[in-house]
Amino acid sequence: MANREEARLLLTGADLLTRAGRLRNGWLLVEGGRIAALGEGAPPPVDAPMWDLAGALLAPGLIDLHTHGALGADTMDATPEALERMARFYAAHGVTAFLATTMTAPQEEILAALGTIAAVRASGTGGAALLGAHIEGPYLDVERRGCHDPAQLRRAEAAEYRRLFESGVVRLITLAPEYPEHEALIRYAVEKGAVVSLGHSRASYEVARRAVELGASQVTHLFNAMDALHHRAPGLVGAALTLEALDCQLIADNIHIHPAVLRLVVQAKGVDRVILVTDAMSATGMPDGEYVLGNISVTVRGGAPRTADGTLAGSTLTMERAVANIMAATGLPLEAAWKMGSAVPARALGLGHRKGAIAVGMDADLVALDEAGGVRLTVVGGQIVFRREG
Repeated sequence: MANREEARLLLTGADLLTRAGRLRNGWLLVEGGRIAALGEGAPPPVDAPMWDLAGALLAPGLIDLHTHGALGADTMDATPEALERMARFYAAHGVTAFLATTMTAPQEEILAALGTIAAVRASGTGGAALLGAHIEGPYLDVERRGCHDPAQLRRAEAAEYRRLFESGVVRLITLAPEYPEHEALIRYAVEKGAVVSLGHSRASYEVARRAVELGASQVTHLFNAMDALHHRAPGLVGAALTLEALDCQLIADNIHIHPAVLRLVVQAKGVDRVILVTDAMSATGMPDGEYVLGNISVTVRGGAPRTADGTLAGSTLTMERAVANIMAATGLPLEAAWKMGSAVPARALGLGHRKGAIAVGMDADLVALDEAGGVRLTVVGGQIVFRREG
């Protein structure tokens, strides 16, 4: 079998979802993990394995920036097997790249998770590509902690967060900006090339705006784990909706946020500033029952994970369902809704030149969808990592 650099793949018969719109009855050639050529109608004669995707829509792969687990596996398990299981599950749901998200925990446990992420990123997952880590906690507000362990929440200290960043895999960090110690962390993270997201916070509008001035550029699961919008105290929600520099993560499962509010956010921010995420936990893809998120016990009923006190603890959402839900809430066509799960997160991570679009030279991270929006085929770096039988 040809190695990755030499591998070729020809996909035919599908409509291609390109930046310019749908390319009807198209073909796409992959070489060396990238899109080498594409067009309409019959493909040129090439020496490459061919997949006939007649009746499918070929779209850029989805990118999940905030996901903790699936199929009983959790990032905090800190094992290659857990990350590989997660990656294969995500690929079956249209995800071609993701950030493994950690939970608030003792420093050594977070470091163990980051070390495993580094190793698996280098070796590959057999599913969705592991881009790195999203650190969610421990630098959060105790009153807006959600399901994070209050005993492990702490203010940022340089000696600790520098060790976290030494892992080389931190691409995104969520923090509460209202603590003075966290200004230095925002500066440091941005200097290291990471995205800073504001969340689990009681920050005022003014504090949030100051964090943006320091380099923060995202808000973690908007509306959840933050003060509600008030007309005289707009807070973090008001900042997220009005400051153009902030991208907004949305958990579009119709549990965390009502569909009317999903529509409101898209109207306020525009498609290009909304990032669909799952915040998926280990129960994703599993039946209702008892699970853990990090070290927190969670009960899942009707697909909604909650702690003993009723607090939502992540979700069991998948990315292709998030796209379908945002379409239903907003009335947007698939072309627009899909961007919020592909092109926007790619741009937010500084990967818009490689991922999130179908164009010559882009990474061959692709998803073939059936008429109902189900995933038929997933390609990561030119390699088929999932195909639906039947």
